[in-house]
Amino acid sequence: MEKKNVTEVVIGGKIYKLGGYESEDYLHQVASYLNNRITELKSLDGYNRLPSAQKSLMLDLNTADDYFKARRQVEKLEAELSDKDRELYELRHELVSAQVKLEEDQKRITSLKEEADDYQKKIAMLEARLSQSDIDARKAAEA
Repeated sequence: MEKKNVTEVVIGGKIYKLGGYESEDYLHQVASYLNNRITELKSLDGYNRLPSAQKSLMLDLNTADDYFKARRQVEKLEAELSDKDRELYELRHELVSAQVKLEEDQKRITSLKEEADDYQKKIAMLEARLSQSDIDARKAAEA
């Protein structure tokens, strides 16, 4: 089981003890995030005149807004990743199909080369016969 971390952080000018199974650095990042949001809200007109409960609600609403925007972004990125995975699968399938076709074409080329060699041999044999026939015909004509 992981060790629970406890650390002191400053949020809104007050010291708090935060505990959790996350690292101390992470807990400080969370506190820093909240401090940044508080600073942003304090820069808005009228925020400082709001009652404490409304200030807290504003911080909660802004944090929830950030959360939903981040979640929407994650969903968008996951959909893009899914599309890319599907595209990659299709490209791999096309590559395998192209490799199979290439192998078949290479076999066909080899077969055609062998066939061409056989025809070259037959042509050579026929030329030799034709040449021998010419020689025999000349000898017969001379006799």
